[in-house]
Amino acid sequence: MSPFKCITSLAGCASLLAATSALAQQDFSQVTITPHHVAGSVYYLEGSGGNIGLSIGEDGVVMIDDQYAPLTDRIIAAIRELNDGEIRFLINTHVHGDHTGGNENMGKMGIQILARDKVRVRLSAQSPAAALPILTYSEAITIFLNGEEVYAFPAPPAHTDGDSFILFRDADVIHSGDVFRTTAFPVIDTNNGGTLDGTLQALGLLIGSCGPDTKIVPGHGSVSSREDVIGFRDMILDVRAKVVPLVEQGMTYDQVAATNPTASYNDRYGNPERFLRAVYTELGGTGI
Repeated sequence: MSPFKCITSLAGCASLLAATSALAQQDFSQVTITPHHVAGSVYYLEGSGGNIGLSIGEDGVVMIDDQYAPLTDRIIAAIRELNDGEIRFLINTHVHGDHTGGNENMGKMGIQILARDKVRVRLSAQSPAAALPILTYSEAITIFLNGEEVYAFPAPPAHTDGDSFILFRDADVIHSGDVFRTTAFPVIDTNNGGTLDGTLQALGLLIGSCGPDTKIVPGHGSVSSREDVIGFRDMILDVRAKVVPLVEQGMTYDQVAATNPTASYNDRYGNPERFLRAVYTELGGTGI
């Protein structure tokens, strides 16, 4: 392993430890779970962590992701305000704890958890048995409930290597997980198999799966349109195009960052460092 990769790996471990510590110190007591209607039988819950997708109706509830364990009771209460039927399925869009933190609680309630094979593998290394998906898939699956086709299909390695999109066909809504967000630059989690090229491919898949009126529930942020996803994808392409020649010139990361290739987008998406480092490294940059 090269020294740069060693340092990158150590930095990733340090980031993970910092995130774990931050979670341990996080105060969930003031978090409110707020429901939003999207279309048809589809809602999403906003709280702390990733947006929770819901399909509700006579047959019960299908959940997409479950935020953090300390919020489970409030999440269930918010669902009960919309529907008092059985929560039949929980689909994890990927492995991260702000989307899977409630899995153990949900599993102990008898809710069937679904996810891609790689999500179960990664969760198995860090979670108790009750938190693990009991049904996994490597190709697209469909759940037929509430007069709705809930179509879960895998994305290329993007945010992680276990990302899924979930399409509610009849409502014309897609939950994108964290491949698409409106609140920040893309997070390419290389420690969990995420890639820059896969992110672009996955966003292309998402765009191609949308019609003109499709509503997209992002992993974080507000309901969006196909045009919003196109703009997000085009931003990545623009930043990538600016960084490529700088890497070819042998610039270090600090030199690349000094050129501010994300300048046009910083006001909208915030701190670009994590994203820019991922772009620089994947394009072959080796200068620390």
